[in-house]
Amino acid sequence: MASIFFPKEFPAGERRVAATPDTVKRLVKEGHSVTIEQGAGAGAFYPDTEYSQAGAAIEADAAKAWAAADIIAQLSVPMASQVSQMKEGASIVSFLWPLDNLELVKLLAERKISAFAMDAVPRTTRAQKDDALTSQASLAGYKAVLLAAMHLPKIFPMQMTAAGTIRPAKVVIIGAGVAGLQAIATAKRLGAIVEVSDVRPEVKEQVQSLGASYIEVKSEENLSAVGGYAKEQSEEFKRKQAEVLRAHLVAADAIITTALIPYRPAPKLIGADVVQAMRPGSVIVDLAAERGGNCELTEPGKTVVKHGITLVGELALANTLPVHASDQYAKNVQNVLSDATKKGVFGWDLADDIVGGGKTKEGQAYPGALITHSGEVLHPKVREALKLPAAPVAAAPEAAQAAKS
Repeated sequence: MASIFFPKEFPAGERRVAATPDTVKRLVKEGHSVTIEQGAGAGAFYPDTEYSQAGAAIEADAAKAWAAADIIAQLSVPMASQVSQMKEGASIVSFLWPLDNLELVKLLAERKISAFAMDAVPRTTRAQKDDALTSQASLAGYKAVLLAAMHLPKIFPMQMTAAGTIRPAKVVIIGAGVAGLQAIATAKRLGAIVEVSDVRPEVKEQVQSLGASYIEVKSEENLSAVGGYAKEQSEEFKRKQAEVLRAHLVAADAIITTALIPYRPAPKLIGADVVQAMRPGSVIVDLAAERGGNCELTEPGKTVVKHGITLVGELALANTLPVHASDQYAKNVQNVLSDATKKGVFGWDLADDIVGGGKTKEGQAYPGALITHSGEVLHPKVREALKLPAAPVAAAPEAAQAAKS
């Protein structure tokens, strides 16, 4: 039996929580003891009483709980001060973004903390139930369309009235990952004409199946990375893509961008000149704002108007839907913990491809989501960034992480 602690999320304004009464029940049934920080579920409308009824203990002293727990499970990247409170050999399950937080990774290894990064879950069929990037990106894609509709001084659907015909809004979506596909479906349901651009030709069929038009940029390059992510494009492709996209972008009423590359700044796909050429009143919702934005004029964390165009750079859109975002994320976490529990005993299995890495059907290696364990950094790309020698345990050499969305 392991003791699991679910803290209140941070920073201020984070409304999601990593456990729901339902997931608490399941973990307790598996033999774990569960503690919830007092008020942790308030932002997602889960009162402490519901957690108590599900079998959890409620703790007001967070520092005490951090020090006592075998496992900490949360959404936020932990702070160094929190990791320092954890007992040696404990585990943490959270978003980590290890290549952006190398000092934190070193601290986790020094304290022999086993860190499972929810942002590093492989994009494999078996791992879908654990994939928090997907669960949160889908909600963000939905909300992005609602924000575009809210800021646009027009309606999305066509309407035929006695006063005349209102033409449907034209929406261009850049990126047909999880967030992009949800944005397509939502925009279509609202009655918009939808066009979609993505560097990966294999998504064309998915885009068209949702009723959208695919903006094709022909290329001989292989633009798909391991795990289905897009990878960095050549300068020649970027030039060609910009030429093809420009005409569609300047004619759009709303643009939703979702293009991300793992652990890289977001690619700049909409220049200031394109924004200037758009019709006044048009809207750009930049879901890549957390990585700098796909538009040159995006201001991360803000909604601004430039050249008559509203640019929405709001962060963590899933946080604005805390009930379903928490439900989805808590289930992802519970699946991770349940898979690592055998007959009531919790332990990380490095032979599990989600934990320790594996290979695709084509033989391409991918890493697992366990970044540190027993004092070692396991993830090969993180070891490389830290200038460490080859990993002492079997781990795959190719990163399979991202946002995106």
